[in-house]
Amino acid sequence: MYLIGLTGGIASGKSTVARRLYEHGAVHLDADQLARKVVEPGTPALAAIAETFGPEVLRTDGSLDRERLGGIVFGDDAARAKLNAIVHPAVRELSGRLIAKAEAENPDAVVVYDVPLLVEANVDHPFDLVVVTDAPKRTQVKRLVEQRGLDPLQAEARVDAQIDREARLKVADVVIDTDGSLGHTMSQADALWSRVASELAAR
Repeated sequence: MYLIGLTGGIASGKSTVARRLYEHGAVHLDADQLARKVVEPGTPALAAIAETFGPEVLRTDGSLDRERLGGIVFGDDAARAKLNAIVHPAVRELSGRLIAKAEAENPDAVVVYDVPLLVEANVDHPFDLVVVTDAPKRTQVKRLVEQRGLDPLQAEARVDAQIDREARLKVADVVIDTDGSLGHTMSQADALWSRVASELAAR
């Protein structure tokens, strides 16, 4: 199995690259989806969140009220650290199981684990390659405004709330520059796939 850790800032083209690698045949795991899964009703993580932040963070149907929880942890580093201490280990455990399952089903599988917080959450899976999608702040802000409907101040705040670009680039084995055309991003993803395929063939 070949394990790729894919990360990058908000609106930096991660989904585009992940989708392209998936089209080539990679198994795609999305950390954001896993983070939602580990806090579904009945999970130990959701029980721990309710115990830590109070029952008011649950809706009447027992599901997590994300907006209310977001209001508590946004701008409060200590509260966010408590939440991360609950969610991150649960995501790590689930992703570990899914990676092992992909390998059991196909020992030659290429798994792309799409982790926005790879640096911040100290994700320590044994990656063969860490890939960072990279775009300058002005491009990220422009995309958030045009594609997600945020106003420019909100968009800037979202970008600024993330770890700085240099810290992400420092962990990269491969940087995919997504500031150009879609075709330019795709051709870099294709080149990455060719590199992975040749490395797998050489094993």
